[in-house]
Amino acid sequence: MKLLYVIGAALAVIAICAAAVLISRPVSESPPVPVACPQRWDSTTIGGWVPAAADLDGIEESLVPGEPAEAMICAYPGDNAHPGGERLAGSRTLTGETKAMARDLAYLPVSTEAHGGPCTAMGGPMTNYLIRFAYPGGEALWVGSAEEVNSCVRTTNGTADSRSYIGPSLTTAYRTGTWKLSRPDDPCTGRTTGRRGQDERMVPEGPVSVLVCGEIASSDKRSPRLEHGRQVATALAETLNSPDTRPSENICHQIAGVDDRTLRLLFAYADGPPADVQISMGCKPGINNGLLQADLDDPVRDEVTRLAPPKDGGAVPGE
Repeated sequence: MKLLYVIGAALAVIAICAAAVLISRPVSESPPVPVACPQRWDSTTIGGWVPAAADLDGIEESLVPGEPAEAMICAYPGDNAHPGGERLAGSRTLTGETKAMARDLAYLPVSTEAHGGPCTAMGGPMTNYLIRFAYPGGEALWVGSAEEVNSCVRTTNGTADSRSYIGPSLTTAYRTGTWKLSRPDDPCTGRTTGRRGQDERMVPEGPVSVLVCGEIASSDKRSPRLEHGRQVATALAETLNSPDTRPSENICHQIAGVDDRTLRLLFAYADGPPADVQISMGCKPGINNGLLQADLDDPVRDEVTRLAPPKDGGAVPGE
C-alpha cells in the first residue's frame, strides 16, 4: 500500500513579487480604501480579509507594490473557535519602519490562485490584523493577516494572497511600534517565509550559498548540516531547475525500498530571504518548494546526496 505524505509545514510557498510603479485609476473602477480602521472585522475567516481592494498597478504581483510612506496597524483579537465580527481593540501607526515592512511583505510569496497545504486544528486565541499602507501620492491599500495558534493564515491585499506566516511579527509591531520580520533561531528547523520567483523556478537566480540540512538524529541534538559556497549553490540550483515542474499540492506518495531521507536546502542571497526546497528521497514527487513540485531524477538525487551531511547525524566537518 502506498502512503501519502504531507510535505513539511515549515516549507515556504514562494511566488514572485515584482516592484511596481503606482498608477492611480478612476474611483469608479473600485471602492475607495477607507482612511480609518474599521470598527469590526467583517469576515468569518482568520486573516485573509480587507475592507476594500486597492486599484494599484502591481497589486496582483506584490502584497505591497511601490514605496508607501506610512503604515497603520489595526488589531482585532478573538478566538479561533468563533471567528468573525471581532471588535477593533486599537491601532498603531508606523513611520520610520514602513519602508522595511513594505520591503519584507513585498518578498512574500503571492498568488491569485489557491494553493493547498497542511493545517492543524488546535483551538485558541487569535488576532486579526489590518495594515493600511499610505503612499506619498495619496493612494492607499489594505493588507489583512492574523496571528493564530495553528500558524495557518492567508495574508491578502484583496487581490493577491500569500500563505507565508507573519503573525508574530505583526503582533510585535502592533505592540511596540517597530517592525522586524521574525527569523528562526535554527534555519534548518524553523519556518521560512519563502522567496519571490519560486513560482516560476524551483530556485531563483543568484544564490550566494546553500545550506543542506539533514534530519535530526535525536531530540537532544540539532540537525546535521553542511554549507556550500556560491559555485556549488549555483550548480545545484541549475540541477534542481532542470526537471519539469508542476503546481505543488504539498503532498507526495511513498516509494517502497528506497532511501527515505528528507533533506532541506536553503539557498541564501545577497538580499532578501532564502529560497527553501525540500528533497524527499522516498517520495514521488520528491522535490518541492511549496509552489512547484518535480520528480526526483538520478542527476538531482546524486548531486544532493553528495552535498548532504552525514546520514547518521554524526559530526559535521568544520564544526
